Amino acid sequence: MSSSSSSSSSSSSSPSVLLNTGVRMPLLGLGTYKLGGAEDVHRAVDAALAAGYRSFDTAAVYRNEADLGRALRELLPKYGLTREDVFITSKLGPKDQGERAMEGALCSLSELDLGYIDLYLIHWPGTQGLVVADQRNPGNRAQSWAALEELHAQGKLKAIGVSNYTPAHMRELMQSCKVPPALLQVEFHPRLCQAELRSVCDEHSVCFQAFSSLGKGELVTDPVVMEVAQECGRTPAQVLLRWAVQQGVPVLPKSSRPGRVEENARLFDFTLSDSDMDRLSALDCGHKYCWDASEVA
Repeated sequence: MSSSSSSSSSSSSSPSVLLNTGVRMPLLGLGTYKLGGAEDVHRAVDAALAAGYRSFDTAAVYRNEADLGRALRELLPKYGLTREDVFITSKLGPKDQGERAMEGALCSLSELDLGYIDLYLIHWPGTQGLVVADQRNPGNRAQSWAALEELHAQGKLKAIGVSNYTPAHMRELMQSCKVPPALLQVEFHPRLCQAELRSVCDEHSVCFQAFSSLGKGELVTDPVVMEVAQECGRTPAQVLLRWAVQQGVPVLPKSSRPGRVEENARLFDFTLSDSDMDRLSALDCGHKYCWDASEVA
């Protein structure tokens, strides 16, 4: 997967990956989970644009789509940017999985109010209100995907993908879809290297994207991470993020603090040695800090 940046749009000033739709997506994006309130969102987006971020990730369940859209409309001109210069990801809420998927996606489009969404994901393989083993889940996923394919054909969703899918969910989707997913967004860090999922993605030219790169903040105090950070004169967070992007895996660090937003962007002016990469990857123990979708039928 290429991480070079050769396209001419200003989003290419930051290193990017090429999606299977032919569009480039920045390797670095701002995550907005738990960013609440117009003021917090505005402050974080302002700091992110100033630091060179050109990708922003939200979701219906974050309840900040409208705030993010408004912040971007207000702030893009300040940085001499247009809508086309930024890459926006949002996600379908589990409550809209199935027959309400079209309505849910249109609601995200309306809340963001940015004309189109660059990447729209099914957030979770299950359905809100159904137990994980419920056999209606696969049918609901398929129905959601068909709705996303329709909006993709209309150009309202430039790329479509999934989040939190297991290898089994991915294989099921690959067998039935008309439009293959452009991306899988999933928990990924040195303690959860996701080898099987990454190989499924590689096999089908699906971009593999990380969330929770810092293990909900726990990994920044891991002795190995701290030692590597000290040796290369970087913060533990920068080391964890660099470990992913150096493998061509896009990351979505989130912070409402402008200083931290800026610090998290400084990933492309240093390289981890092969031995540091190996030391970090050796921490893999299959540990999940976030929700586990492996029981979802």
